[in-house]
Amino acid sequence: MPRVCALLAPGLEEVECLSVVDILRRGGVETELVSVSGERVVTGSHRIAIVTDRLLEEADPAGYDLIFLPGGVPGVPNLEANPAVKTMLLEQERAGRRIGAICAAPSILGHYGLLSGKRFTCYPGWQEGINDAEWTGEGVVSSGRISTSRGLGFALDFGLELLRLLMGEESFQKVRRGIQHPGTI
Repeated sequence: MPRVCALLAPGLEEVECLSVVDILRRGGVETELVSVSGERVVTGSHRIAIVTDRLLEEADPAGYDLIFLPGGVPGVPNLEANPAVKTMLLEQERAGRRIGAICAAPSILGHYGLLSGKRFTCYPGWQEGINDAEWTGEGVVSSGRISTSRGLGFALDFGLELLRLLMGEESFQKVRRGIQHPGTI
């Protein structure tokens, strides 16, 4: 079974994170909420407290098929300010494993050079300064082993795309029908 690490920092966008995690778990993907703050409870940008499964220092970075970065402000700057997050992402890329980021979080990947030569999307404005990649403005984009999404309105579609990549078409379609996705009714 694939394993996913969702990295949570204070100020994250709660719905972007939990929608994606919910879709992955429905599809049978082992998905862990991992706090980068040193505290098990992470409070999002809308003051919703989330209890995580573990702290970053307890996680096995090599054990994840995908690392997922939710958006939100100040969540994204808090993720980017953590040197262990940068190390984890660069190792994930070197090992040829997947990375996903939504909303403002793809900017982190751009700053670390992980979007170089790739197509990507993010919340409009957060693509500024990422000159060696192609910003599409689409809702969800997968390019190589990097998947990105524009924002909250595309969170379910993003979760479904990650599920499709990790578990295949059958699991994707089953969950898509089960949640009454507009494309299935």
